Amino acid sequence: MDNSRLKRLPIGVQDFREIREEDYLYVDKTEPIYRLITEGKYYFLSRPRRFGKSLLVSTLKYLFQGERDLFKGLYIYDRYDFPKYPVIHISFRGDMRSPEQLERKILSILKGNEKALGLDCDSLDDPSDCFESLIIKAYEKYNQKVVILIDEYDKPIIDNIDQIEVAMENRNILRGLYSIIKDMDPYIKFAFLTGVTKFSKAGIFSGLNNLKDITLYPEFGNMLGITQEELEQHFGELFIKNGVDLEKVREWYNGYNFLGNLVYNPFDLLMFVDRKFVFKSYWFSTGTPKFLIDVIDKGKFYIPRLSAGIEVDDTVLDSFDVDRMQPEVVLFQAGYLTIDKMIERPMGGCEYLLRLPNKEVRVSLMSTLLDYIEGIREDRVRHQNKITKLVDSADIEGLRIELEALFAGVPYHYHTHGKIGEYEGYYSSVIYGYLQSTGYPVIGEDVTSRGRIDLTLITRDKIYIFEIKLDTNESAIKQIKERQYYRKYENQDKPIYLVGIKIGSKERNIVGFEWERMN
Repeated sequence: MDNSRLKRLPIGVQDFREIREEDYLYVDKTEPIYRLITEGKYYFLSRPRRFGKSLLVSTLKYLFQGERDLFKGLYIYDRYDFPKYPVIHISFRGDMRSPEQLERKILSILKGNEKALGLDCDSLDDPSDCFESLIIKAYEKYNQKVVILIDEYDKPIIDNIDQIEVAMENRNILRGLYSIIKDMDPYIKFAFLTGVTKFSKAGIFSGLNNLKDITLYPEFGNMLGITQEELEQHFGELFIKNGVDLEKVREWYNGYNFLGNLVYNPFDLLMFVDRKFVFKSYWFSTGTPKFLIDVIDKGKFYIPRLSAGIEVDDTVLDSFDVDRMQPEVVLFQAGYLTIDKMIERPMGGCEYLLRLPNKEVRVSLMSTLLDYIEGIREDRVRHQNKITKLVDSADIEGLRIELEALFAGVPYHYHTHGKIGEYEGYYSSVIYGYLQSTGYPVIGEDVTSRGRIDLTLITRDKIYIFEIKLDTNESAIKQIKERQYYRKYENQDKPIYLVGIKIGSKERNIVGFEWERMN
């Protein structure tokens, strides 16, 4: 296929009809969609923001409305009969900062569905009663079971994490609304809910225990996102023609794993092409929720764990709720961590090893966290650029001076007013963050046969091993040498630099710094 001249890019276009009729680029996802609609009835799917969830819901809407012509040339076209069903489409967009606003929003959405279906439902003020009435009347008018599609089902809760009482009230309203789906089972053909977070069933899906969560089903792992094969099919010749390094594209934007193939965030790829192949953080820059930083802070999350591989069991990933948010779960569901591997347990169930998905997230997340834990946003880029040059040139003394300067620049109140700087991992986290933001791989708590290395930095032609100690008279570099941490990397044919750093909490800075080159 000649893709050196690309179709229009559907940036910001989430309506399937518009994409097909206006000849925008569409990556065919109708094979897993066909499986979805023919094998089950009640589904839930979570994915990070800007991953194509709204387009998927729109595709399902037109499919169940029998719009066969829109699917011409796609996998499903000759395999499905396209019968028509009444569709109730609910999408929570806009401002819902109070329970009253949410109830008005729901009633407005349901009234819009009444109009689209040519119905005149009872004038009810209770959202749940109105929803029930709409389902029954749609069934009666069309003599067909009803399809229910709910997009951004969790937005009224997530948007209010900063005001927990409102978030919990909104959760209760949504719980009542969604419970109607179970009660209306005889009237329903298909129901699909999607959003960013997976709330525990007790939190929002209480009573809706027939909802099948396909978030981590391998057969639906590629239904959202773009695989490497799809990238090469639709963008390959264009990239080659313009001299784009495919391996660099993979390093920057690939890496999300939902137990299918590794996938790209589609927004990143569309923006990368639109901006004429400039490597930068497109998805990340569209918004890092403040509540994510707050959860990391309150949980005293040890930031270097992000690259060490975080182990969680399958029940933990289902444990998200307004009043019980674990940093690992929030980071995973928001798209800042992804699955590295799944490990089956002998006693049943499984564990997941989580990792940062790609360079975009690695560099940008570290920059965001550094802005927060240091409070010196205006100097952060300068420090990052300087540290990158210093590790590239193996100027270890210059690195010491730069680290001392950045610790000295941290405002006093960040040590005294409940910030992340209160706990012991703060100093390791700052050093880790700056090393990560160089773009080179950094491993926190790097496992060896003799113990764990605090931080390992691997550049193109050098390896750095860091041991960081707080309030001690012991030599940090002595521990590296005695435990022979460097042996892990002796076969990589790169010079290895051992760096021992001692921090004084009273001084709030480096009080001891030793280094040595091993080969």
